[in-house]
Amino acid sequence: MKNKLNILIAGIIVMYVGGCQTPDDLLPPVSHKGVNSISAYFTDNKGNILDENNAKFTATITEGSNEIVIPIPYFYPENSDNMVTSEMMSKMRIRAVLDDNVTVSPALLYMDLNPDNRYSITVTDQRKEKHEYIIRGEVKKSSACSIEEFTLPELSLDGIISETNKKISLITPEDLPPVKASIKISPHATISPDPRTTAIAYNTDQQFVVTAHDGITKATYTVTRTILPKIPGGIRPGSAKIMFAKKLISELGATNHTHGGLAATNNYVVISTRSNQNIVINPKTGELLSPLDVSITGGDLNDMYNTADNAGHILICNLAQNAGTFKMWKLNSLSETPELFIDWKENTTFDIGRKVSVQGNIAADAIITAPLHNASSGQFARWKVTGGILQSQTPDIVTVNGMTWDRNVDVVYTSATNVNADYFVTRYSDFVPSSQGNDYSMLNWINGSNNTVRKSLVNVNAGFVSNAVDYTVFNNIPYALVNYLNGATWGQADMVYLVNAADVGAFTAVYNEWGGPWGAGGAVEWACELHKYGAMEGSGIANGNYTGDVAFVQSDSGYFLYVYFMFTNGYIVGLQFDCLDVN
Repeated sequence: MKNKLNILIAGIIVMYVGGCQTPDDLLPPVSHKGVNSISAYFTDNKGNILDENNAKFTATITEGSNEIVIPIPYFYPENSDNMVTSEMMSKMRIRAVLDDNVTVSPALLYMDLNPDNRYSITVTDQRKEKHEYIIRGEVKKSSACSIEEFTLPELSLDGIISETNKKISLITPEDLPPVKASIKISPHATISPDPRTTAIAYNTDQQFVVTAHDGITKATYTVTRTILPKIPGGIRPGSAKIMFAKKLISELGATNHTHGGLAATNNYVVISTRSNQNIVINPKTGELLSPLDVSITGGDLNDMYNTADNAGHILICNLAQNAGTFKMWKLNSLSETPELFIDWKENTTFDIGRKVSVQGNIAADAIITAPLHNASSGQFARWKVTGGILQSQTPDIVTVNGMTWDRNVDVVYTSATNVNADYFVTRYSDFVPSSQGNDYSMLNWINGSNNTVRKSLVNVNAGFVSNAVDYTVFNNIPYALVNYLNGATWGQADMVYLVNAADVGAFTAVYNEWGGPWGAGGAVEWACELHKYGAMEGSGIANGNYTGDVAFVQSDSGYFLYVYFMFTNGYIVGLQFDCLDVN
């Protein structure tokens, strides 16, 4: 009995001693000093940290050294020209990252990290061993020396940067003329030679040395012209890139409601203005260029709309109202005076000229279409150009079976030579026949041999207007481009859609009328919720004309597809797609 009692007492003692032991008394298997890093932050006049994410300057503790040097940048923010001042360094908030059960004395709170100051601290580790450190600040110039972006804007070429081997690839099969580059390098670094100020031809490898702000650290980049294969067909997924977005009124000087058409080429984009001068911008940057003099047309409604063919010729047309004479002018370059091309006096029935489309090259073969505006039937005028010769001033009048429209409509052919080829129609009408209910199909694929609808894509309700379409074949895949304007509540659903038109059977999609994307598995390859580029966001002025435009342009190399769209009183936007096999 006595032995059992002794065992019980011993057990209680063991339990008591074990239960009273605190975590602070536990020792790690190996003792270490326990300071991982110390950071400093700029503060305001109340001692609050200015920017916890971007104004944190950290010194990593070096094993075997008792000096902790906190690097302070020469400029703050580092990409600015604002030099760090003595006042900014005089009261910096200090924070330490310590191992568990490690203490620092005196407590870290604020320090003056100007160069002449030194602070002694004592670190007590988990074994209660003490270690002395000196903390000081040191202003350091940046050692960053990278090329972050490299572009040839004049040629619309973006360099693909490999930071691992310091190589920049310009993907093009074409010889390159000497041009200046647009680059982004590490803040306050320099580059030699400087491609921003020196025009360089990149047909042979070019090397550039980037020197950091510290004057010591350097990196050498090689820019090389190379050719990548194309993907098997169509657009490379994920290649969409917005090149620019410009406000038509405040940035480009357009007038309310009067800009309804754009002529997009590889060299410039022309925006009709219903005046004696049309707006011209750079097709890759959106930069405003010298305007185009179209005074020969007479301005006003004689400069109603403009478009471009596949070779970059500009076509300008009037709005022939009340059965008036329809005229179209052409020009090959901005330095020329527009030349009268079509003069159709026999128009005795309809308005014409709100939209014109051309497929092909008017200096070779082309088909030109212009919808006739009438609430009771769907008709358009069609002219044919063969070998650069307009076949007749009087167009064929084509009726689309079972379809009507009034002012908002656009028609584009899929062929430059075959008038029996299929074509696409986008339309809207304020006069919806009761048999069709209260909606209209946004995009219609028409059989050109009998002018009946093969397939319609998506119904839209009254007040939601679609009136611009374009067509192209890019990397062996045909595409249609169509707009959509929200005339009911401006700015909430102005959108554009890029549609794969390779297969009429797969020409389907699901649509959310409030701006959601079309469903997966349909024909839409790319859709953008572009509310911020609509009329109200662009100028605060509602698009009372319900107008906008879209256009395709391809690079001469066939590697890049450019998409342009605009909403009247809103924005004009340029996008780039490619078909490069980058894997």
